[in-house]
Amino acid sequence: MEFSNEVFTPAEKKILSFYVSNTDRSVFVLTNLPEVIKGALFSRYSRSTLGLRSLLLRDFIQEKNSKFSEIQAGTENPDSARNSKLAIESAQKFYDRILDGYGDDSIGELGGAHLALENISILATKTVQDSRIGGSPLEKSTRYVSFADKIGITPGESEFRFYQEPTLLDSVHRNLYLENCRNLFDTYVRFTEPIRKHVRKLMPREPQISQAAYERSVVARAYDILRGLLPASTMTNMGVFGNGRFFETLITKLRVEPFSELNQIAQFTFEELSKVIPSFIRRADEEHRSFQDYRNFNMSQQQLVRNFASAHLGDLTAELAESVCLVDYDREAETKLLSALLYSQSGLTLQQIRGSIISMPQTEKTRLIKQAIDLRLHRRHKPERGLEMAFYTFDILGDYGMYRDLQRHRMLTQERQPLTTRYGYDTPDEIEDAGLGAEYHRAMVRSADAFETIVKDFPHEAQYVVPMSYNIRWYVHINLRALIWLTEIRSTPQGHTGYRKIAQEMFKKVEAVQPLLAKYMKFVDLNEYSLGRLSSEQRQEDKHV
Repeated sequence: MEFSNEVFTPAEKKILSFYVSNTDRSVFVLTNLPEVIKGALFSRYSRSTLGLRSLLLRDFIQEKNSKFSEIQAGTENPDSARNSKLAIESAQKFYDRILDGYGDDSIGELGGAHLALENISILATKTVQDSRIGGSPLEKSTRYVSFADKIGITPGESEFRFYQEPTLLDSVHRNLYLENCRNLFDTYVRFTEPIRKHVRKLMPREPQISQAAYERSVVARAYDILRGLLPASTMTNMGVFGNGRFFETLITKLRVEPFSELNQIAQFTFEELSKVIPSFIRRADEEHRSFQDYRNFNMSQQQLVRNFASAHLGDLTAELAESVCLVDYDREAETKLLSALLYSQSGLTLQQIRGSIISMPQTEKTRLIKQAIDLRLHRRHKPERGLEMAFYTFDILGDYGMYRDLQRHRMLTQERQPLTTRYGYDTPDEIEDAGLGAEYHRAMVRSADAFETIVKDFPHEAQYVVPMSYNIRWYVHINLRALIWLTEIRSTPQGHTGYRKIAQEMFKKVEAVQPLLAKYMKFVDLNEYSLGRLSSEQRQEDKHV
């Protein structure tokens, strides 16, 4: 397998060497190729007897209609980028024909792009991150970055970093919206130094801890405490890497959202990605029949569910609930996961194995599970895939800040309700202990009043004024294997206090009904920490000594 059976002339090797990591081994990497060429190349690869390098040479480098040399010039010489863009446009039919003729939707996963979304609201980032398969988003952290600085919006005029929502600015609520957001940022700024001082008082530096590591932990802890003051309109930056199929789906979904910001993000994203992976996102064009069909379907579906909810749920009011409620769980979890574990080691049908497991003595089943658990020596030892057969459904009520962190887990099904101020808000103990409670509560009440005023006219846009301390409700449907990862990583000492409690409660709920399976989550940390990131920061400091 080590060496390829393809034979190239010295001249061909010279040409290919710029585009592949080697020309003679059976394993190699593509280099220096635009995404549009890589995607089309792989799509043809699946239905050809030729090797990938031979295809690249014959059907692209030497094919006139591919415009290969013109497109490639844009990657080799920045000054030729405009000519490269024009070449891609002129060769569009060529690449579309390959993609349409040599594959299905999955071909869109063979090419990708890195997209930067700057100065978008925190509210918008959650919708972008909802499209979780095929994309990898990374958002600016509220833990390590200050949001206190103002930015210039017009010559001689500056403003805090919050989204200037056009619908609200053109309405009678303009001043209310601006004043509420400014007040939250003003409070954030005023609280910054007193909270840092209070954190230092709570946790004096020990001699063995470096000053630099200690200060970074203090700053991180202070930002964690203060982030609840930031409104959902707070502007942030996000980097997204995704394949073409992901971006096509994302743009399509953003176009039908009821927020003008998301509609604008969709259009700008479409325009920019059309410069690098146009063949993969063409169906997300507003004029394309595929998008129009999806828009009509989405509108009909939303209206159907909305009408049903209004008719049958409209008279009910929300009940008081625990922060984490285990709504449902798999009562046959042991049988299912044991059957799945044994399946690959047997020639029997899954039904036969399940029948055998059911009649097996409980002591034997328990013994296998415990022995499998004992093999895990740390949280990065992931258990067998069979654990994905057991499921749990949670209804969760937590502040918007912790939701932002937990929402990023992708191997699960989740859905949230609109952001509101009607479920109350979280008050960090440190704010009360530092003597800042009264001012904090005034800011929260003021925001709630602004929300209730705006929501009557603009039910969607009102969410921009809600601070991250306010609670949001969402559900999570998750398998045991994914739950192990979530609860263990989100309960580590360096985690935020809010989501650590949610992770701990999820574990406790499962432990109450299935104590044996809960033992799989053996690295859940149930302790409390004041400066949770301190040990992590000290390890970083030690690396540079």
